[in-house]
Amino acid sequence: MGPLSRDAWAQRLGAFRASPSAFMAGPEGEDLGRDLLSDLRSEKLSEQTKVSLLALSMEYPAQLWPDASAAEVAATSLLDTLVLLPPRPSALRRPLLLAATTALAAGGALGPTSGASCRLLPLLLGLAAGSDLGRGFVPASEQRPLQATACECLRELESCKPGLLGGSLGLLRGLLGQEGPVQPLSLLLALALRNTLVLQSRVGAGLGGLLTDKVSPTGGGPWDWTLVEEGDGRLQPQAPSWPAAEEGEGERSLTAREHSPEEARELRAAVIQLLDTSYLLTPVAQAQLLWLLGWALRGLQGQPPALFKPQLVRLLGTAQLTLLHAMLALKAAFGEALFTAQDEALLLRRLTLAAQHPALPPPTHLFYLHCVLSFPENWPLGPEGEEAAPLLLGPQLCRGLLPSLLHDPMALLARLHLLCLLCAEEEEEEKGQLPSPRHYLEELLAGLRQRAALDGGPRALATLCFQASYLVACCLAGQPTVLTPLIHGLAQLYQARPMLAPHFVDLLDQVDSELREPLKVVLRQVVVSRPGRDEALCWHLQMLAKVADGDAQSATLNFLQAAAAHCTNWDLQQGLLRVCRALLRAGVRGGLVDLLQVLARQLEDPDGRDHARLYYILLAHLAAPKLGVALGPSLAAPALASSLVAENQGFVAALMVQEAPALVRLSLGSHRVKGPLPVLKLQPEALEPIYSLELRFRVEGQLYAPLEAVHVPCLCPGRPARPLLLPLQPRCPAPARLDVHALYTTSTGLTCHAHLPPLFVNFADLFLPFPQPPEGAGLGFFEELWDSCLPEGAESRVWCPLGPQGLEGLVSRHLEPFVVVAQPPTSYCVAIHLPPDSKLLLRLEAALADGVPVALRTDDWAVLPLAGDYLRGLAAAV
Repeated sequence: MGPLSRDAWAQRLGAFRASPSAFMAGPEGEDLGRDLLSDLRSEKLSEQTKVSLLALSMEYPAQLWPDASAAEVAATSLLDTLVLLPPRPSALRRPLLLAATTALAAGGALGPTSGASCRLLPLLLGLAAGSDLGRGFVPASEQRPLQATACECLRELESCKPGLLGGSLGLLRGLLGQEGPVQPLSLLLALALRNTLVLQSRVGAGLGGLLTDKVSPTGGGPWDWTLVEEGDGRLQPQAPSWPAAEEGEGERSLTAREHSPEEARELRAAVIQLLDTSYLLTPVAQAQLLWLLGWALRGLQGQPPALFKPQLVRLLGTAQLTLLHAMLALKAAFGEALFTAQDEALLLRRLTLAAQHPALPPPTHLFYLHCVLSFPENWPLGPEGEEAAPLLLGPQLCRGLLPSLLHDPMALLARLHLLCLLCAEEEEEEKGQLPSPRHYLEELLAGLRQRAALDGGPRALATLCFQASYLVACCLAGQPTVLTPLIHGLAQLYQARPMLAPHFVDLLDQVDSELREPLKVVLRQVVVSRPGRDEALCWHLQMLAKVADGDAQSATLNFLQAAAAHCTNWDLQQGLLRVCRALLRAGVRGGLVDLLQVLARQLEDPDGRDHARLYYILLAHLAAPKLGVALGPSLAAPALASSLVAENQGFVAALMVQEAPALVRLSLGSHRVKGPLPVLKLQPEALEPIYSLELRFRVEGQLYAPLEAVHVPCLCPGRPARPLLLPLQPRCPAPARLDVHALYTTSTGLTCHAHLPPLFVNFADLFLPFPQPPEGAGLGFFEELWDSCLPEGAESRVWCPLGPQGLEGLVSRHLEPFVVVAQPPTSYCVAIHLPPDSKLLLRLEAALADGVPVALRTDDWAVLPLAGDYLRGLAAAV
């Protein structure tokens, strides 16, 4: 098939992008990668269309090249296409380089044994060096763009295989001082230097002459794959990540390292060279460069952090957030070795004032607040990892950062977080000073609760109130002076708006016991003090089911008895029974027995009466330990009798399809040789009673049409089951593997699924007989079929070994349904129909003692090897 047109490719790519997995599973999926590589060399497609194809290969390499061998083939083809490009300027060179790099990196094919890798790496290094590769490979107008692209490709490969460019440091360092793209070269050299320092320290080696040796980019290659294997592809982080700078993997490798004076001098010169050219980079690239160099030099003896000092003078006044973040990452890495106390105070003051700017967009505002909250101090107090406000951030400095009800919710929570940290370190307040942070916090929380209590108020206000309460509870868990007013304020909020009960339940699930236990007591008191006929009865029952326990039993039971008369619908009755269940688990007996008896008689809903009767029976017959086990979560599957199942976690399992060991075995019987399609006979055998069995079959590849599921109402062990018939619809006459998936229901009511061992469809399972010719016309019918196979088909001769049964026994056992002409025991003519529309004809004549020559013809070339293997294996077949 020739190359596709532009419109055909546009339609094909659109279908692929709509659903890559579905497209690759379809009939066109197998050929997509091969067609893409082939059509890249077609002159009928425009360069714009080819660029679109290359973009697809870079976006979806895992789908197009799923394994290393496919990625190797793809990269080789892409490099061949690159070499074949004419010497004139072309828009394909850069995408081809990127696509080949992506294929090797994403497919896992990059390595010393990869031929494509051995071609690509010298090519990239030569392009990055601006070398003359001959044959007009790089037109003058593309020299600089290709050089930048080659650097980006090398950086990607170095990221995938750390240490790959360790032997090229001297070459890259020399290129940085020449005319060329500064940014790609700088980032590439910084990454390679950082990886080499880490990996050399792991093996206890120094840099040697790596920073001064200038190898030839087109020679044998400076690739040190042993260093790559030491790196094992795990050198993180490669981007600014603070304040976790001291927690990366390199911390163990980057400590107590010392180089020789010559190595230290060359390393210092390389770092200074990179830093001196950093101002030419974009802000994002500068941040990446600073982080890579800082992370490489952290803990390196003989390399003072003061190398970064000139950059700090330039960056302290920057308005670029990426550079500010990189500077804070350096501060987290080096601390007082790089930042003096004056630098620290200036930086913190700048962050604080910037966070107060009224015109900041919300993301920038949150960034500055995050920097203040996580400010890396030179000398932090308290245990490592403990959250605390910066020492230099007093109430006066952060007065403009106090939260207000007018702030955006996210900004309010961030400012509230800072306020909580200040409250945790609050000292005795001096008279005449501003109100204390604690007093301001109480007023803010009161305002949030007041807004959440408004009838008909937005749900977002209530959500913000509970988020703020949770934040305060987490930050100030050990301060009763803060938690006590918070608890009473929340109780008043519930009293004013009971419909917020779900928020209270969620809060109780999240907070620690310092707030949870006293809050439960106060909320229970508020609920039981309300009349049982309150219009908010459903919310009271929901809250009481969460906070009810063994305390205040009489008040709780009195509330339930009063509420029982007003529980007229199913929801209220279920809520009432959930409270009874909570009291049962808490060990309450006494008046609960009488209440359950009343509910078992008076509730209108039969399901509710069943609940109450069950609880009464459990309470009357089980001691407290056994009662707790009976009411606790169970992994057993309950019977699906009524909604009593809802009281058990097993109900969730009963509603879901669970993966389980296979309770059914499936064996393959003889196939049926009648009808228009081959039919397999499957013999099921159950290990346990199962019901509503559904067997689903999937054929690997596109050999067969989708197979219909087979259904069995019931299977029991020890009881023979009827064979199951599975019709096959081959798209080509070839063996196949069937993956089998079983879906069934167990005797306990659970719906389970299991993967069964695969079934294999043999070549002989596809055999079908031709219609029986009239009596006496068999030979003419066979000769007509025999002549029709040529010239389009194929002819061959095969030696078929004979076992002790001889030719007649072999034919009767394996080929009897397909015999058209028989002259036993010496000659047979066999005609086999292979669906969908192929035929296989055999002449077995002049049998010898140990075998028989077989002449065969077919109209399908692909059948020949299958038929040969089948005939040669007949003697050994049982």
